[in-house]
Amino acid sequence: MRDLETIVPRIWRRDTAVWMPQGRESETAARAIGNRLGWLDAPETMAEHANRVSALAEMARREGVRDVHLIGMGGSSLCAEVMRTSQAGHAAERDGAPALHILDTTDERALTAVAGRMDPSRTWFLVASKSGGTVEVASLERYFWSRMRAALGERAGRHFVAITDPGTVLEALARERGYRDTFLNPPDVGGRFSALTLFGLVPAALIGMDPRHLLRAAAEMAAGCHETGPLNPGLALGAFMAHECSHGRDKLTVLLPPSLRTLGLWIEQLVAESTGKHGTGVLPIVDEDPRAATAYGPDRAFVSLETERDRVDADVDAIEGAGHPLLRLTMRSDALGAEFFRWEFATAVAGAALEINPFDEPNVQEAKDRTKALLAQVVQGGALQDAPPAEADSARALAALVRQLAPPRYLGILSYLPVESDTLEAIAEFRAAVGDRTQAATTLGVGPRYLHSTGQYHKGGPDTGTFLVVTGEDETATPVPDAPYTFSVLKRAQAIGDLQALQAHSRKVVRVHLGAMNERGHALRRIFRTAL
Repeated sequence: MRDLETIVPRIWRRDTAVWMPQGRESETAARAIGNRLGWLDAPETMAEHANRVSALAEMARREGVRDVHLIGMGGSSLCAEVMRTSQAGHAAERDGAPALHILDTTDERALTAVAGRMDPSRTWFLVASKSGGTVEVASLERYFWSRMRAALGERAGRHFVAITDPGTVLEALARERGYRDTFLNPPDVGGRFSALTLFGLVPAALIGMDPRHLLRAAAEMAAGCHETGPLNPGLALGAFMAHECSHGRDKLTVLLPPSLRTLGLWIEQLVAESTGKHGTGVLPIVDEDPRAATAYGPDRAFVSLETERDRVDADVDAIEGAGHPLLRLTMRSDALGAEFFRWEFATAVAGAALEINPFDEPNVQEAKDRTKALLAQVVQGGALQDAPPAEADSARALAALVRQLAPPRYLGILSYLPVESDTLEAIAEFRAAVGDRTQAATTLGVGPRYLHSTGQYHKGGPDTGTFLVVTGEDETATPVPDAPYTFSVLKRAQAIGDLQALQAHSRKVVRVHLGAMNERGHALRRIFRTAL
């Protein structure tokens, strides 16, 4: 592991070699990393955009906008979800700001539900994509554009705002369609490090949060992260992650209070996608139900984060007493910007210590390419090639995998089912039962969202994952505008594409496929009982 004392000054002077294996530095990698370090200065440089962002929010209030739907994936949406559900976000919405909703799914039931209940005249869409060409974002934009155009005619463009990098197809599309505004983000900031850029500030302002306050809190944290000793909050967290990972405790179990629960999803993407490559990395476990301290395996390290108002549910004293490494963090409930920067800096530190480039994602494209190949068959007039396994076969295969589970292996459940309470409860019950029986860590990824988050770790991280891919028949067939397939076909192709990519990396994976039904939770419980 690289010497921690030299990492902080090297990061701040943008010494790109700090993230390359010693003796294997290259100019190509240096240029790529150098074009991803704009987040370091974001608390200062983004302040110049605060007035424009706030002016947009004031327009929304003045025009009586009731709902803002953010269309985005991964780093373009997860930070907004954290802000939406935080205490500060709830307080802002209570002051009369629009409600923010995240659209990061290709599930037909979710899309048609939004379309069915929205009032077009009082609805805005925020279309967010760094690349401008993300397939989910492009498909969702076309779908909701067609709905808004049908309802509002030429006025539809006034209900859309884009956030993207300069020169993307989304920038051109926004100009062509007459979007109300287009915010061009600095191109030297990667998606998962963009919480303190326009991708985070615009949705924050729209729900009534003060972007200046977010940036001031982040700037205070950034100042603290210049320290070279243990008082540096980002260094302390990053060093903890790297040290425990290098000693086999690579399941970073993040314990959060209820008010910060969705922060875990953002941390999960940031850390897993940044470090999970070349057979190593840190996997955040962010949404497990608490266990008895003795039920955790030796592959665990813990971080607890509390505010002056809210405490975690887990018994952190018992966890520490059982001999598990535990780092206790605190934050002010009104300092979310500071927490974003702390974790970004910590991830950069951990990457440097582990000699990992945290700013690339070399395995993400694999699932995308396989999905494109599957959809190309449909475009050419064929059907999606899919032969899902029978339920009994899936249950037997899952039972065999569960029998082999033990730390350091973990179970990753990758669900393409609609996000509904009964289904989520069935999965949570199964995860708890597996944990009690095996001590193995468990994660839940909702597809296709996880493809832009932990998908990199699943394929690029250590070969310790056991995966359950859950798909189901949709009751509807909603066309993707200007494409010869439906959202259901797109979602299925994404699931199959990722399953194929996992298999190509020789990962242990089982698929469960459910028929079209209303009681999917009941069907899952039946399969899970057989597997256990």
